[in-house]
Amino acid sequence: ARPVMTYIAKKCGVSFQPPSIILIYKEDTKDKTRQRIMPVRNFSKFSDCSLAAEQLKNNPRHKAYLEGVSLRQLQKLYSLLKGHLGGESLAESLERFRQEEAIDPEEDMNKLDDKELAKRKSIMDELFEKNRKKKDDPDFIYDIEVEFPQDEQLESCGWDVESGEEI
Repeated sequence: ARPVMTYIAKKCGVSFQPPSIILIYKEDTKDKTRQRIMPVRNFSKFSDCSLAAEQLKNNPRHKAYLEGVSLRQLQKLYSLLKGHLGGESLAESLERFRQEEAIDPEEDMNKLDDKELAKRKSIMDELFEKNRKKKDDPDFIYDIEVEFPQDEQLESCGWDVESGEEI
């Protein structure tokens, strides 16, 4: 049996001509940087970017290489390709994707369907992971204590009052 190779993804991008996803990676045992070009077939400006990204990530030929690439990033690359096929410039495609990925804090997520809710949760999870401090980060501090100022009069809120008290 052959030993299982693991690949470390360094960069992932899209090429418009010919349409393809390009991965720059290293093998875990070698120091040499390599490039893998994955052609994009049967994709049009009407295709579903999420579905295409999932199919590529689960493709047996590419699965091991794309282990370190998030589904979200692949969706973004397909979105850029879709925009290009629809006649958008790269800047327009990036701006459209940024707006689609923005989380509106005022939005009522109880009214979203399951697919849209899963998309929002995925965006929030990725943002959380990006901003999270890990133990091996240089500025990581364990057990931070913060004193909050009590200068102003605290506002009362309906839900924090005992049920027998008057508001």
